[in-house]
Amino acid sequence: MQLKVLYMSTEKKYLDDLTQIRSMMEKSTRFLSLSGLSGIFVGLVALIGAALAYYFYNEMLETRDYTESRTITLAKAFQLKTKLFLIAGSVLAVALLGGYYFTAKKAKKQSQKIWTKTSKDLLINLFVPLVIGGIFCLSLMKYNAYGFVAPAMLIFYGLALFGSSRYTFDEIRWLGLSEIALGLIAMFYLGHGLLFWTLGFGILHLLYGASMYFKYDYKK
Repeated sequence: MQLKVLYMSTEKKYLDDLTQIRSMMEKSTRFLSLSGLSGIFVGLVALIGAALAYYFYNEMLETRDYTESRTITLAKAFQLKTKLFLIAGSVLAVALLGGYYFTAKKAKKQSQKIWTKTSKDLLINLFVPLVIGGIFCLSLMKYNAYGFVAPAMLIFYGLALFGSSRYTFDEIRWLGLSEIALGLIAMFYLGHGLLFWTLGFGILHLLYGASMYFKYDYKK
């Protein structure tokens, strides 16, 4: 009986040691300070941006005068495009700042460094597809292919998340695949870009952020 107890105690010790080693290896190769609150924040900012874009678009339609000259109509369209571009840029900037704030706060709480080789690798794998996608979207806008901009944004963003997911939580991979799928669906429903943009950058981020928060952050 004593030998059995000793064996079970030794086995438990080995299992605990293996769990500790696995945890240490995971922390050294994966960036685990991403906060669920950052996902929620990004989702809320995206929803606000989508609401503003919808408001300005409707405002242009309501004030449209069919007796206006082509020059005035083109000028109003250019103003709308400028506003939408500024909204998208502002949403991106605020989302990045908010995401950094909540991630840095969580890292500090866990007594972990935010700038490590793993976090740098994550950012490289995240931003390379994002930059390429941004340039691609600008080329679409140059040739007035605005209907493809929202689907392209979702697809490239999803690819960026999927590629960088190897350095962080597995949930990022599923979020990336969801964004890609939504972008591909949006390709077949051109003219509804704002709706799909809202679903992808707003709703999906809220769901992902809430899931991450209650799984990893809540009461920790």
